[in-house]
Amino acid sequence: MFLGEYQTKFSGKGRIILPRKIRQELAGKEIILGRGFESCIFGYDLKDFEEEARKQLEISASEERARYMRRYLFSGSQSVELDAQGRIVIPSALLDFASVKSDVAIIGAGDHFEIWDLTGWKKHIKTIEEEYNDGRIS
Repeated sequence: MFLGEYQTKFSGKGRIILPRKIRQELAGKEIILGRGFESCIFGYDLKDFEEEARKQLEISASEERARYMRRYLFSGSQSVELDAQGRIVIPSALLDFASVKSDVAIIGAGDHFEIWDLTGWKKHIKTIEEEYNDGRIS
């Protein structure tokens, strides 16, 4: 299970070192990165991505929502490889999508991890805390 919150910077163009605790949860070197929600990048272990994909494919393509979700999920996903130093290169299209610049937050989200622009992550977590404290979410 992916847990924790980590801050890092790029070590080259689009290249980051994944935190050790995140790497420990990966079954292999292949990672699937894709468009997430709220302007972040989702990262999945290959096995977990295949499980998520299977769930999406179980819903009939005759349902409009299912078609939209499939297009979003599959068109925005790419396979990357973890190198011997624990680094990955994030495709530029995903960096642009999530507006990730230089300071990066990597967070555990259970079955996947998320890559955020650090400023965006701080704003997002503050919003969650405010909504929780105001009783808008429980």
